[in-house]
Amino acid sequence: MVVRSLASTSHPVLVQIIPMRFCNLSCSYCNEYDKVSEPVALEEMVRRIDHLGRLGTAMIGISGGEPLTHPELDDIIVRMRKTGAIAGMITNGYLLNVERIERLNQAGLDHMQISIDNLVPDDVSKKSLKVLDKKLEMLADYAEFHVNINSVVGGGFRDPNDALVIGKRALELGFTSTIGIIHDGDGQLKPLKPDEAKVYYEMTNRRKVNYSQFDDFQAAIAKGEPNDWRCRAGSRYLYICEDGLVHYCSQQRGYPGTPLADYTTADVKREFLTAKSCSPNCTIGCVHKISYIDHWRAPQTSEVSPGSHGLVNIQTGD
Repeated sequence: MVVRSLASTSHPVLVQIIPMRFCNLSCSYCNEYDKVSEPVALEEMVRRIDHLGRLGTAMIGISGGEPLTHPELDDIIVRMRKTGAIAGMITNGYLLNVERIERLNQAGLDHMQISIDNLVPDDVSKKSLKVLDKKLEMLADYAEFHVNINSVVGGGFRDPNDALVIGKRALELGFTSTIGIIHDGDGQLKPLKPDEAKVYYEMTNRRKVNYSQFDDFQAAIAKGEPNDWRCRAGSRYLYICEDGLVHYCSQQRGYPGTPLADYTTADVKREFLTAKSCSPNCTIGCVHKISYIDHWRAPQTSEVSPGSHGLVNIQTGD
């Protein structure tokens, strides 16, 4: 995948696609869910995944909402694999059990990320180690796919040291562990407080061979400083909402807002060369990491200024 990505810039490397906006939880910081949406029909999801195959997408990640609430998730993953893409998923983990894990194995899932925000549930988040630890043990025993546990700092979580405990537990179980920094309503940076920064640096300095790399951009974010980088959203990274529209990321929905069925390689090439005015203070980890592949290439020759949507969410650490 890396060799192919280095050889050509005319295809997406990572696409996050939303088959389900509904979520079984109601975390107060999240703008990525509702309680009323129906799942996208399997036939439509197949069409969208095939369009990603047409564009040559290397990795497809399912996000939400909560993907495990989609009744035909296994078939969606199978279709993703048939395009030749690496298949990933971000989940809150609540609905996992042994039978469900084995079905994901059979479908061909390659990668799962679970975000765990605290040690015990509170009014900010129910994604807690206390609730999910048994689920993690099941994954350690039965999952044939890679598992990453993402913890967070910033944004009002009561004890930043929770992230250290969560990261340690992930490594004990044989998983990888990442840490994210909560951003503001437009995906922009919010500098860490001193106690939060201390935890962040302790987490990032405690590396394993397979520990998530390419997160140097977060060092500037932790200090409230901008990053000098070339955002390749709309090109190397796409976000496909439940309506089947292409967006730069979850926090800049509406840009470009093109139906996936109409998105072409020409669009991918144009957006590769388009600078985004929100990029210096951006904290969206998945876009940073994918754009890093091309950090040395092609000065961007045009610019857009994505608008403000008043959104609040956590960056994903996939």
